[in-house]
Amino acid sequence: MTNLTRTNESWLTSASHQQWLHEQGQALVDFAKAARVPQGFASLDRFGKRAEDAQVDTVTTARMVHSFSLAHIQGLPGCTPLIDHGLSALTGALRDTNHGGWFSSPDAQNGNRRKDAYLHAFVALAASSAVVAGRLGAAELLAEAVGVLERHFWSEDEGALLESFAEDWSDCESYRGANSNMHGTETCLALADVLDEDLWLDRALRIVERVIHQHAAQSGYLPIEHFDAHWQPLPDYNRDNPADPFRPFGKTPGHAFEWARLLLHLEAARKQRGLPNPDWLLDDARQLFHSACRYGWQADGQPGIVYTLDFAHQPVVRERLHWTLAEAAAAATALIQRTGEPVYDEWYQRFWDYIDLHLIDREHGSWHHELGPDNLPSATIWPGKGDLYHAYQATLLPRLPLAISLASALKLRR
Repeated sequence: MTNLTRTNESWLTSASHQQWLHEQGQALVDFAKAARVPQGFASLDRFGKRAEDAQVDTVTTARMVHSFSLAHIQGLPGCTPLIDHGLSALTGALRDTNHGGWFSSPDAQNGNRRKDAYLHAFVALAASSAVVAGRLGAAELLAEAVGVLERHFWSEDEGALLESFAEDWSDCESYRGANSNMHGTETCLALADVLDEDLWLDRALRIVERVIHQHAAQSGYLPIEHFDAHWQPLPDYNRDNPADPFRPFGKTPGHAFEWARLLLHLEAARKQRGLPNPDWLLDDARQLFHSACRYGWQADGQPGIVYTLDFAHQPVVRERLHWTLAEAAAAATALIQRTGEPVYDEWYQRFWDYIDLHLIDREHGSWHHELGPDNLPSATIWPGKGDLYHAYQATLLPRLPLAISLASALKLRR
């Protein structure tokens, strides 16, 4: 990393900032431990309590397994029983014993029997991190999850993940989503590392080339989120439901930040393994970051990053979601590490200033998961505090190298 001038010294080289990140991460992990319920993990309310009728969610359970695995590898006590509890849930009631794969709730109690790529990518990510954490049964879960991804979701013809299927793997949805493929890219990076297979880095590159280098590059480097089965953009998708938590109308600046980081991790991982890299990975990451800052930050005149924009880059859903700031800080981290340029450290500090002033809940713990346009807590899209994953990773990434998965990087750092 290039040395910065003293007046713009990177926070990434500051021992006090590193300690602050460690303390924030530990507080997040401690708060999330209360999310355990008999069949997995469920969301907490804003006070860190579970409702009596709290519903187990497979994505939440997988993210908790991943996060508690990282915490255990980091050396935080009390996490191994939680990892094992989550693994038991993912091999138990959350799993479809008839057709394979996973439901979004135990035995599909919520009525949703479809199986989507987004969820299955997180199951595979959770298993890979638990393998690095050395937990019993993790390798078997990983093998099963990888088999499901390869048999059903990966499309060699399209170079991307298919979106969803019916319970029996019929009825492939005639929709392609950037969000599921983004998290699929993240999972590919982890699988390449844990399985020691370059194939997953080639698959990640194919996804990135389609979603970012082809489509986002033609759309101002704010990724297009929704496509039909032929990968033609669907600009009106969910216009009547613009605040959908997973498939919102328009463009999502937070995803531009997240993609930017993943492109740089992919570039570093391929370089480490001696694989060729296209020269556009860094340039596309820069463009994604700058477009997200230009159009997402203070888009309505108030501090923060709005949830969505229309195709003219005007705010649609003005709520500020915590994960967008976590990913913005993480993307700035990656660009500091990759380029050493002071502009990224300036953004990094700006994002963490906002997180500290507005998102960290010093009264009840963790981070507020959603703020309104006035930067006060709200709950129109994401009520409660159900997600350890984004915020916790944001406290880890500034202390780890770009080139390998978080789990392996933490293990090597010990």
